[in-house]
Amino acid sequence: MGMIGEYARLTAAEFERAVGDPDWAYRRVRELTEQEWDEKLPWDRACRFDTDKMWHALDFLLRRIGFPVDIVFGEEEIPGAEEWSYGPPRCLTPAQVRAAADALDVTPPARLTEGVTPADLAEADIYPTVVWERGEPLDEVTAHYEALAVFLRAAARDGDGVLLWIS
Repeated sequence: MGMIGEYARLTAAEFERAVGDPDWAYRRVRELTEQEWDEKLPWDRACRFDTDKMWHALDFLLRRIGFPVDIVFGEEEIPGAEEWSYGPPRCLTPAQVRAAADALDVTPPARLTEGVTPADLAEADIYPTVVWERGEPLDEVTAHYEALAVFLRAAARDGDGVLLWIS
């Protein structure tokens, strides 16, 4: 299965509650997951999103270009949150989601991979290393970036906060 980068959009009120009550946040995310399990909602309407195994490559590429918001691991800790899988969830406040959306608007997918090869990711030990060692193109990373951009722009449009974690 592997490690997956996961996201949940919460309304501003839900977000405030989630930050103050991590147990409620966990239950709410499970509810959202169940609600959307079989639905194939467009990313601008979905409350749940994942970057599959491309989270580490996205982090590497975004840090490389100096992206101003950590849209892979989040900017804030959730006080008192326990591990959901590979560590506790983190978050982006509605203001940070807005800042991320603004930065996404001026960062085309091609900028992420400009001058980078699969061999560079393999050399940097970016998960899943075997994919980059095989020389697979970076198309899957940019596809997940584009979908994440749609998801986060919709969250910004609606004034939502976002929870992030690796499962």
